[in-house]
Amino acid sequence: MSTTPPRASLLLLAYLAFVSLGLPDGLIGVGWPSIRVDFGVPTEAVGLVLTAGTTGYLTSSVLAGFTLARLGVGWLLAGSTLLASLALTGYALTPGLALMVGCALVLGLGSGAIDSGLNAYAAGAFGPRHMNWMHAFFGLGVALGPLIMTGALSAGLAWRWGYGLVATAQLVLAAAFALTVRAWRDRAAAREPARPPVGAAPVAPPVRETLRLPAVWVGGLAFAVYVSIEVAAGLWAFLLLTEGRGLGAAVAGVCVSGYWGSLFVGRVVQGVVAERLGAGAVLRGSLVGMAVGAALIAVPAPAWLAVAGLLVVGFAAAPVFPLLTLTTVDRVGAAHADRTIGLQIGAAGLGGALVPTGIGVLLGNTSVELLGPALVVLALALIALHAAGTRGRHGRRQAEDIDGPVPAVG
Repeated sequence: MSTTPPRASLLLLAYLAFVSLGLPDGLIGVGWPSIRVDFGVPTEAVGLVLTAGTTGYLTSSVLAGFTLARLGVGWLLAGSTLLASLALTGYALTPGLALMVGCALVLGLGSGAIDSGLNAYAAGAFGPRHMNWMHAFFGLGVALGPLIMTGALSAGLAWRWGYGLVATAQLVLAAAFALTVRAWRDRAAAREPARPPVGAAPVAPPVRETLRLPAVWVGGLAFAVYVSIEVAAGLWAFLLLTEGRGLGAAVAGVCVSGYWGSLFVGRVVQGVVAERLGAGAVLRGSLVGMAVGAALIAVPAPAWLAVAGLLVVGFAAAPVFPLLTLTTVDRVGAAHADRTIGLQIGAAGLGGALVPTGIGVLLGNTSVELLGPALVVLALALIALHAAGTRGRHGRRQAEDIDGPVPAVG
């Protein structure tokens, strides 16, 4: 890793890029009740939008490495941000759900390339502190999204204005990336000599050995369940607070924004705490905290208790994704870690699309009050998966260090 401090302008653009990644996620939770009324579609139709976005995201994430080598990070970010801006413009102008689903696919393609390209670049250029803070700014973007949509709706404007404003911001960001292409290229060239020598990483075992490890699949399920909780809470909380607990739309929108804001604050604060107490202790406490927050949402009580539960879930969930990623090597060993992380990220994307959609079907056909119990079940499942994934990990690591990868049992 290069020891040269990152340029302030590039660092600012990286933070803004992650804010832009989070904005659309925050918009749809508040905007969907109005969107489905305009289009005349059921509540669960949001699953089509989420699935299309996830498909595009996963596809571009895989292909971004090849694109990065050909275009360079500056042009990749400029082009991908422009693609996202065009997709959001399509959201604002679409006459129906079918075109919105197509725009969601395009948005996913742009967002996945931005996410993958910036992560690959920042891992070598920015260092661990800025990597953590960069991801925290994603939470800030998701927190701003509900405020933007709530402000538009409260002003008597259509939901389309919320997407139009974010599309304009994305267009400005794309121009900024295009104007700084040379700076991104120069920074990438400066860090090139600092790469580890060939052969420094452990020799990768056959793919089948990785896939035979139970911890690989348990870890993938854990990521899927975690992202399901994070997305479902943010997506359906507005519906619960308005239709189930009687809050006004403006107040409920602010509360949903507070949920995403608690994720941002939690990532900033608990990243420091994890350095002092250890990742394992913070991770275990966070998983318990998520279950407690979900239980507060599930209690049939006044709206303020559900809002408190949302904030608890957000703050507790904040460090889970990065800490689960960080401790992957403890669960599967260094030789299998890279492949496992790739599988986990893929599982996270699928879980974040499919499970919240299923919850939407449940709420649409029963009651919005079932959101809390659904989150409780998922939080308890996540605790169980984490316990199963970490069982015997120390013995596996010790044996792998001495004898090489340990064959999977069963």
